[in-house]
Amino acid sequence: MNAFDRDLLIVLHDVARLIRTRFDQRARAYGMTRAQWIILARLNRQPGMSQNELAGICEVEPITVGRLIDRLEARGLVERRPDATDRRIKRLHLLPAAEPILNEITRSREALDSEITQDLNLPMRESLVDGLLHIKARLNAEPENAPKLVAGE
Repeated sequence: MNAFDRDLLIVLHDVARLIRTRFDQRARAYGMTRAQWIILARLNRQPGMSQNELAGICEVEPITVGRLIDRLEARGLVERRPDATDRRIKRLHLLPAAEPILNEITRSREALDSEITQDLNLPMRESLVDGLLHIKARLNAEPENAPKLVAGE
């Protein structure tokens, strides 16, 4: 093994890419994309989100989410409903036809989780999750030495 093989950032990047690739393959088997699966899973957890809220969570532009929602809506999986207080906003809701796909998303997630952690004992798995959650919290925190933006620059 060379230094790159044990470099934390490279290993994290590679693992995340491999997981995305596996989910891409599973979603394609249903004529969908991983991005569409992510939207369905997010709306299942948080019904009534707006496209802008969903775009922020998915870290893509609202126009990209709009196109994905258009495709999901055409398949009868999602519908846009008017917001009760702001007529410019459409709230996104799953339709009953999404249920079998949500079940497959869950099965795929559980199968992949089992596959990639089968040789990890419970303490090792919990330690790994704790470490990743710590890293996530650090990355979400405001960096102490981040350059400050100055007006007019």
